[in-house]
Amino acid sequence: MKKIKNILVPIDGSKNSLRALESAITIAKPVGATITGMYVVDAPRVLDYGVVQSVKHELFESGKKILKKAKLLSEKNGLNFKEKITLGNPDNDIVAYSKILKPDLIVIGSRGLGGVKEVFLGSVSNHVMHKSLMPVLIVK
Repeated sequence: MKKIKNILVPIDGSKNSLRALESAITIAKPVGATITGMYVVDAPRVLDYGVVQSVKHELFESGKKILKKAKLLSEKNGLNFKEKITLGNPDNDIVAYSKILKPDLIVIGSRGLGGVKEVFLGSVSNHVMHKSLMPVLIVK
């Protein structure tokens, strides 16, 4: 088995994404892996608001706060934490960024802040699981 050096964790602030972060920390701690937290400002949500700059800015600031908490938790556990914030479509952006980052593992919550359509498995985690070239751990 390949040694885990870098773990990508998409974080949206939901309880499941925070559980995914905790699981990533548990995996990363014994091997000293780096955790890369990723927050995607959902472009369709921004467009629903008519792309008002203040709303876009608010969503980016929210992402920064969420990643700051994730960084503090990771560093508290002695781990290096990197962050990535993008504006786009969460499922596509996560897969695209994983092709650039090439993490050894993606740890993602089973359901995030999405809507009711996510009955059994969240649409984002489902998409990432099927489209990723890297191993994916889905945390419930």
